[in-house]
Amino acid sequence: MNKQRFPIDANRHYTYKDAESLLADTDILLDMLKHHQEVQLPRLEQLENYYLGNNVTVLEEVRRKEQHQADHRATHNFAKYVSDFIKGYMMGIPLKTTYAEDDKTDELLRDINVTNDADDHNSELILNQSIFGRAYELVYRSKDDEAVFVEMDVKGTFVVYDDTVARDPILAVRYSADRFEDNKVTVRVYTDNKIITYESDEGLNELTKVDDDTHYFEGVPIVEYENNKYRQGDFEDVLNLIDLYDAAQSDTANYMTDFNDAMLKITGNADLTTDDAMEMKEANILLLEPSIDEHGNESKVEADYIFKQYDVAGTEAYKARIFNNLLLMTSIPDLSDESFGGNQSGEAMKYKLFGLEQKRATKERSFIRSLRRRYELISNILTTASEGSFDVSKIDVTFTENLPKNIQAEMEWFISAGGELSQETMLSQLTFVDNAQEEMDRIKEESPQEGARSSMFEFPESDEEVIEETVVDE
Repeated sequence: MNKQRFPIDANRHYTYKDAESLLADTDILLDMLKHHQEVQLPRLEQLENYYLGNNVTVLEEVRRKEQHQADHRATHNFAKYVSDFIKGYMMGIPLKTTYAEDDKTDELLRDINVTNDADDHNSELILNQSIFGRAYELVYRSKDDEAVFVEMDVKGTFVVYDDTVARDPILAVRYSADRFEDNKVTVRVYTDNKIITYESDEGLNELTKVDDDTHYFEGVPIVEYENNKYRQGDFEDVLNLIDLYDAAQSDTANYMTDFNDAMLKITGNADLTTDDAMEMKEANILLLEPSIDEHGNESKVEADYIFKQYDVAGTEAYKARIFNNLLLMTSIPDLSDESFGGNQSGEAMKYKLFGLEQKRATKERSFIRSLRRRYELISNILTTASEGSFDVSKIDVTFTENLPKNIQAEMEWFISAGGELSQETMLSQLTFVDNAQEEMDRIKEESPQEGARSSMFEFPESDEEVIEETVVDE
């Protein structure tokens, strides 16, 4: 019996020769929709359940044969721990998109990102990548004639690529069911110049075209962000280990409960009826009267409980081994380890994060590739609207890993080596200063005299200088 969790087709890419041929034969498009709903959607829903802590296996399987035994179902949200850690590590410090060759274009990009709250948006894309192995965004022109990009529901979106080695997108599909209108399914197909809307019934038996709009992005406006080559989520390959850990913890909880409800065993000839024994047990008192034989001797009567023996050391070692394997296979550090963090420098911590660093490099390359696709679509629409354009290849994208940094140690090393820093750079290191340049401008406004302003940043090089200055002042 094949116990593979997901079929191979649950994560396949859809391909076809071109958009025109596919739209000319909507039966093939219907087959893709049905396949996505019947084969791919169950995988996506299960991954989402594990992220939300609704671990499918431990909650659904039959675990205890006897009805009277405890049946605890302990779920451990390890999937959320993995994905949230990776999201924070990659996007805790927002990525930077700059256009160094042209200040005007750089400002334009900054305005676009601010309008779309790009920091939060990119963070959600990284999270979807981590959970589902893929993420989608739609780029469109708002009613205010602004370029807007929004996150799409992974469970109702897919992209169709051409069948060449280039694998370029030919169209994208977004579908959803209206639960308040007989589960009518609305299907929107995005090509490089059209947005075609279809309607269908719940069973996706037929597509009826209801609308046909034109867009000017000169490309499919839905962008797919792949987590890796196989579009696999960051915790997907350890789902079985999560199930094992859930089962082990559930069995431990069941044992503790069953121990409290252990069977009472009475050995010996006691003059005790069943009703008497039940009353005594409820009263938490057990009074046993031994019988007397013909020689006047009392019989021996003993009472104790029968329960399953628990190998504490073996069980805890088993659970610890599973937990360590979970961390190892997902490249996530154990934050409960006392040797992790503390006074270690950022560089020292990177050695413990080496596995995660390799994964981060792969995810970043894939993300940047799709990110350039986003800005290429925006550049196309700006060109069409005569609002400017830019060369996407000249956009610099910078990720910064979110690690604790010892700024004081870095500053001391830099100054001792004879280095000098500008006032703007020093101000930018302060957590309570949002914008270093704006802060410098405010200081200049409050201090008309240039000498007075600059003296605010003159720091003594040693304690001796502080003493000397104090003596002079006195």
